[in-house]
Amino acid sequence: MAVMSNFVVFEGGDGSGTTTQLSILRRRWATDPPLWATAEPTNGPIGRLIRQVLRKADHICPQTMAHLFAADRAEHLFAARGIVERCRQGTVVVCDRYVPSSLAYQGIECSTELIERLNADFPLPELLVFFDIEPDCALKRIKGRPVQELYEEAAIQEKVCNRYRELLPVYRGLGSTVEVIDAHGSQDEIAEALWAVMQKLPIMGKVRNYETLDL
Repeated sequence: MAVMSNFVVFEGGDGSGTTTQLSILRRRWATDPPLWATAEPTNGPIGRLIRQVLRKADHICPQTMAHLFAADRAEHLFAARGIVERCRQGTVVVCDRYVPSSLAYQGIECSTELIERLNADFPLPELLVFFDIEPDCALKRIKGRPVQELYEEAAIQEKVCNRYRELLPVYRGLGSTVEVIDAHGSQDEIAEALWAVMQKLPIMGKVRNYETLDL
């Protein structure tokens, strides 16, 4: 797997704030370089099926779930105007969940070997941002949601959190930049920490240098 420039992934357990922070980042982002905020599972046909299972509307075996996530991800990456095409054109793509989520969540019930094999041909993110929060704190945040999703249980989230922490050095070793953000703070505090991390992307330096030369 090769590291893909301009590709950023947000990861964390349920209630860690990845979706909220992506929404804040999208509102704050300037026009250059362009930003594409996206998420997995996607809103495509495979992603919609996955979401039904996550909402407990349907049930499938864990191995099938792992295959569905990989298929949805392949479409997300390689379809026209997908992640790969946009990154190559100079768009900063920020994805809420990616391969590490499969390893952390589906890896609880499936073999790591299966998850790795299904995702072996997918690029690595240039930047992996992990929103680090203790599971009990995260679950308190989402307690009022009208529907409890498949993995929103304390015992499962403990395992997910531990698996994420095991994965971070692996991704560093593979060439991704890994940043850990303390997600126990307020939305504004977390957003400021995230903004500082995003400014370190190589493409951001290129844009600033270009603008300086233009003055």
